[in-house]
Amino acid sequence: MSDATTTSAASKVRFSPRRVWTLALATMTQLIRMKILAFLVVFCLLAAGAGFAFSVINPEQQLNLLKSVTLGALQIFSIVIGVVSTALLLPKDMEDRTLYTILSKPVPRFDYLLGKLLGVLMLIGGGLIVMDAVLSLILWMRQSLLFEDAVARMRLEKMDSPEAVAQVREIVARQGLTWNLHWAVWAIFLKATVVTTVALLLSSIASSTLFTIVITFCVTIIGHGEALIREFFFRPYLSSSMARAASFFLAAIVPDLAQFDIVDSVVNGEIVPWAAVYDMTGIAALYVTVYLFVTHLLFVEKEL
Repeated sequence: MSDATTTSAASKVRFSPRRVWTLALATMTQLIRMKILAFLVVFCLLAAGAGFAFSVINPEQQLNLLKSVTLGALQIFSIVIGVVSTALLLPKDMEDRTLYTILSKPVPRFDYLLGKLLGVLMLIGGGLIVMDAVLSLILWMRQSLLFEDAVARMRLEKMDSPEAVAQVREIVARQGLTWNLHWAVWAIFLKATVVTTVALLLSSIASSTLFTIVITFCVTIIGHGEALIREFFFRPYLSSSMARAASFFLAAIVPDLAQFDIVDSVVNGEIVPWAAVYDMTGIAALYVTVYLFVTHLLFVEKEL
């Protein structure tokens, strides 16, 4: 059967959630065998070390630093895993002839792409859940110990008035384990999802894994700095209407990843409103839908 015949036959097969789920499970298993989750061990060691270090600073600073270090590690973990895994999958499937075997079933190319993307996201999501649980446990243990140590020092200095103890309790509770921590992890997952979809788009048209990785990281850097680009390059030199048009064009080409940056707010103990969570989720869904649609259009025309 020729490639054209195979493509034509596959295009007539309906979308199948079961087929996508099977491809996703196979993708996740493939990535686990490639030892992609080695970063998980590094994170756990980092979180444990950060949780019981820096004993000379006050409770608020310790909890602030613990969340800052570990959430920063989560962002690095999720983006690196998403980019590297996605960049490796398509070339490896072509090298192993797995791609041709799958598409000759026949399997629609959209099912294949969605299954691969879902498999990577399942791996990232699973890793983030484990890391979130580890961080939550360490943070809960640490905030209890810090509160007890702070009260003990206040007693030695005879400053343990009810008001002072209540103030320390409020500070520790605000900087300790709250639902905001989980929203920060969710925002990290959404950002990784968008970046992974960009990597899938580039991987579907590029023949080099290194090219996909480098360009995706460049897009990630630009996506984090879009606010600076608008502030220093668009507004001073363009009219207001042209600046808005240029900003919209930039956001359409490169995802505005600053939309998902709530980690600093969580680290500082600020409350993340539900509206912000809804907005982030909607923006991520829009980006993923558009990029996945474009990826499918390009991948369908690609000669394999």
